[in-house]
Amino acid sequence: MTEAEFKQEVALLLFESGKLPLGHASKLAEMNKIQFQQLLQERKIPLYSYEMEDFELDLKNLRELGRL
Repeated sequence: MTEAEFKQEVALLLFESGKLPLGHASKLAEMNKIQFQQLLQERKIPLYSYEMEDFELDLKNLRELGRL
């Protein structure tokens, strides 16, 4: 594994675990944001995390607004 590949793997791991935002992870990987997003896509790592709690909160807010 090259040094560049190692940095990319660490950046992917930290991004996926929520410890680094996209901008910092792409810098750690020594890639621009578009390249890092493409790497995320190749690895099937979602760009955004949407948890069940987020979904439930969205439903609650839509109901309160009368949109559901």
